[in-house]
Amino acid sequence: MWKYYALLSALFAALTAVLAKVGVGGIGGNVATAVRTAVVLALAWAIVIVGGQWREIGTLSQRHWFFLILSGLATGGSWLFYFKALETGEVAKVAPLDKLSVVLTMLLAFVFLRETVEVKTLVGGLLITLGAIIIAW
Repeated sequence: MWKYYALLSALFAALTAVLAKVGVGGIGGNVATAVRTAVVLALAWAIVIVGGQWREIGTLSQRHWFFLILSGLATGGSWLFYFKALETGEVAKVAPLDKLSVVLTMLLAFVFLRETVEVKTLVGGLLITLGAIIIAW
């Protein structure tokens, strides 16, 4: 099932890039990020409340809070820089470079999470890297 969710994530990320490029036209990337973040915040809380998962908030440990806050800060940084890139760059060039995050994520997962390193994963990461280099060049 995770593969379907990952493909849906890719579809929505693609829509995000194209819609964001149109939305950022004529305004600053920081304003665009703030509006987008407010929408995401409202949607996420609506899903939690409607799904009855709001009760889980009381079960979060200090470790959960710490890493989720760090993750949120990283997400904010990513979005701010992404919108800054979209202000002046073409989506077809910005998005592939942004997807180098896939390769960096793999490397961090191997080092810090001790996830299994497989040849097919390394080859895939290498191909993503080569594609990004070709597009950036």
